Amino acid sequence: MGLFDIFRRHKKHEDKQEERSQQEEKEQKVADAHVDSEVATTSQSASSESEAQEEAPEVDQDSSTTTEAQPQNEEVSDDSLSGSSSSVEQNAESASTIEEETVTSQNDEPEEEAPTTKSSSQVAEVSTPAPESEVNGDVQEEAEESAAASDDETVDEESTAAKYDQGLEKSRTGFGARLNRFLANFRHVDEDFFDDLEDLLIESDVGYDMAMKLSDELREEVKLQNAKSKQEVSNVIIEKMVELYDRAGKDEKSDLNFAKEGPTVIMFVGVNGAGKTTTIGKMAALFKSQGKKVLLAAADTFRAGATEQLDVWAKRDGVDIVTGPENGDPAAVVFDAVQKAKKENYDILFVDTAGRLQNKVNLMKELAKMKRILTREIPDAPHEVLLVLDATTGQNALNQAKLFKESTDVTGIVLTKLDGTARGGIVLAIRNELHLPVKYVGLGEKVNDLQKFDASEFVYGLFKDLVEVD
Repeated sequence: MGLFDIFRRHKKHEDKQEERSQQEEKEQKVADAHVDSEVATTSQSASSESEAQEEAPEVDQDSSTTTEAQPQNEEVSDDSLSGSSSSVEQNAESASTIEEETVTSQNDEPEEEAPTTKSSSQVAEVSTPAPESEVNGDVQEEAEESAAASDDETVDEESTAAKYDQGLEKSRTGFGARLNRFLANFRHVDEDFFDDLEDLLIESDVGYDMAMKLSDELREEVKLQNAKSKQEVSNVIIEKMVELYDRAGKDEKSDLNFAKEGPTVIMFVGVNGAGKTTTIGKMAALFKSQGKKVLLAAADTFRAGATEQLDVWAKRDGVDIVTGPENGDPAAVVFDAVQKAKKENYDILFVDTAGRLQNKVNLMKELAKMKRILTREIPDAPHEVLLVLDATTGQNALNQAKLFKESTDVTGIVLTKLDGTARGGIVLAIRNELHLPVKYVGLGEKVNDLQKFDASEFVYGLFKDLVEVD
């Protein structure tokens, strides 16, 4: 997907999001107005009831006064009392007789009509089809579920875009400042223009090779001759960078390679301090949340505290871990872990490895030994060898990648701490010079800030404020 296609897609998505927000705001205003109306109605009703209750005691007081006055004005005789009591008894007997007749008649009616009623209900149960309301209800329920799924996808997409936006803010700001300084001196395309452009790209950590390649291609195509404004110049430079980036990664596979059967084994390599152990902990949490059965192997036995650090992550994530003694044989830990993974049907085995031994030769020999054990136990293992790089180190990270690629079969990159640096352009250099896919990026400190790498989101997040589209 070309640069402007990416930006148009994001712009369209942002426009829809803005429309949805405005619609929700309107609906909220209508709901608030409805609530205010109901509150006003309830208040008026309560006021009317209160007035009625205030008037009621006055009436009761008058009637009680009349009732109390009556005994004072009239004398009640014993005969009248006895007559009154006998009258009450007769009325009670009469009422009792009527009640018995009524009960009898009520008991007689159901006995005659019950069989007919029961029969008609049975026929209704057999012959009556499902009510239309129930059918419509099922259809509506399915529609609601479909809409909910669509909303979840939209929320996920918005969440990912927001994470890339925030995680690449420093890189975007740093590159934008350099580009603005470069364009401030723009008059026309000459040799000084290309020299300044090369300096800009090298300062932005896109790599020396890519800077030279971009400068040469722009010279050949002479695209900037038609650019009359600073914004047009900016668009042309960034568009060409994205074209080179896409071309370099034409055959790359950014998805992880999973085993067809049995446990998937992923080794993590990289220098100490790059974030290997933390990356393993975050990825374990990610796959555990997807329902995978995850096992960790603490094979970095030479770094003090490495096993304890990974054990803390295992407990936090709720996954199992295989450990060994400090300064013990890392290959022995790997052997025990792969045996456990096979025997107990784990889905994924993450292997933490040492980042430094006495020297480079010893480190590479140890990594090769672990790989031999994995391949012996599971022929296709390791299914991935992920190199963890610290984005804040810029060109040093690129040099580390070259070193590990020469010594091991690295299949992909995990770029950590991308949110804490202005050197996000290192992603372009890794693809252009090493032809290795960046598979995951760290966009923050939270567990869910480790994100699967999305090239279009990365390009948009890096150049968001620097490109204008129709």
